[in-house]
Amino acid sequence: MVCLGNICRSPLAEGIMKAKAPKDFLIDSAGTISLHEGEHPDKRAIKTAAHHGIDISKQRSRSIIANDFEIFDKIYCMDVDVLADVVSKARNEDQRQKVSLFLEALGDHQNAEVPDPYWGDMTDFEDVFQLLDRGCESILKEILH
Repeated sequence: MVCLGNICRSPLAEGIMKAKAPKDFLIDSAGTISLHEGEHPDKRAIKTAAHHGIDISKQRSRSIIANDFEIFDKIYCMDVDVLADVVSKARNEDQRQKVSLFLEALGDHQNAEVPDPYWGDMTDFEDVFQLLDRGCESILKEILH
């Protein structure tokens, strides 16, 4: 799960997916910039996740690295700018094929972006949580069937 700073959307997506997926799945999140490197998720993201019984408080922001393309089968991006940044880091077509927009898993959301709640309030974080929750459900259905 990849967003810009890895403190709002992608940590929430990571937490939701870890709560839903089989325990043997390797799930992580990253950002395309290092501005928040090593920081915990935004307090509002932590609070929103906790409201749904998910603890993301121990996550730490990190940047996506070349090795992520080797380790992970799928890389889901929260918006088109993040997608373009991630695709530009891929070394070959096989790696590029692993990258997609997160919301494309919902089928009717071609090129749709998960809005960044950073500049918003708790309602925006809750709205993003609900969107990510639906997306994680769709991704899991696609992977498991």
